[in-house]
Amino acid sequence: MNENVSDIRKRLAEKMAGEITLSNNPGETLKKWRKNFEISQTNLSDFLDISPSVISDYESGRRKSPGTLIVSKIIEGILELDARNGAKKIRSYQNILRSEFNVDIIYDIHEYATPIRLDNFAESIQAEKITGNFNKTINGHTMIDGPRAILELSSNEFFRLYGWSTERALIFTKVSTGKSPLVAIRVTNLRPGVVVLHGLKTPEVDPIAIKIAEIEGVPLMATCLPTNKLIDVLRNLG
Repeated sequence: MNENVSDIRKRLAEKMAGEITLSNNPGETLKKWRKNFEISQTNLSDFLDISPSVISDYESGRRKSPGTLIVSKIIEGILELDARNGAKKIRSYQNILRSEFNVDIIYDIHEYATPIRLDNFAESIQAEKITGNFNKTINGHTMIDGPRAILELSSNEFFRLYGWSTERALIFTKVSTGKSPLVAIRVTNLRPGVVVLHGLKTPEVDPIAIKIAEIEGVPLMATCLPTNKLIDVLRNLG
């Protein structure tokens, strides 16, 4: 492993450890990170030489919250398993760790300490659920100036909008029909946990946008909550 990846891995470990130990629900946060790296409980427990039920108990809260030593071992297990798989996930965070976003395009970007169900998310932001499976969770949100993001960001910069997890709400403001955001989603290789069209009601959404969301399997919702109110609500989530 080269020095570059080693540095990314170290910084990731620090972020993961801090988020887990400071969380009000360490087990749920631990589960979020394990799933972010697409590591199964069985593979992680095999690596750590413990029973899969131990990992399950920590994540579900049935077992006392893990101390810092155990958290460190679990994080090391997650990162090492990814490293053995070519460090695909570790490398994917490289641009996130090194990037600086244009604050004129990014209104808000936030990671949740614990996952939030899409049904609850929709209710919180007073959104209409247009299409998709809302029986799932997201780990954060990114709220952007839709037209500027689509016109000004490169594909690499667009990727960085996903923050630490693709399982997040990508909220496009200033949209007229919703078609362009969904086209932009389709031409990338990453899919957000949900797309939110800000400023539209369901009848105003272009049928092509809805069709793309259905084809790509991306839940789609819309909200007309005022921008400042929406940001306030978002920042109090998770």
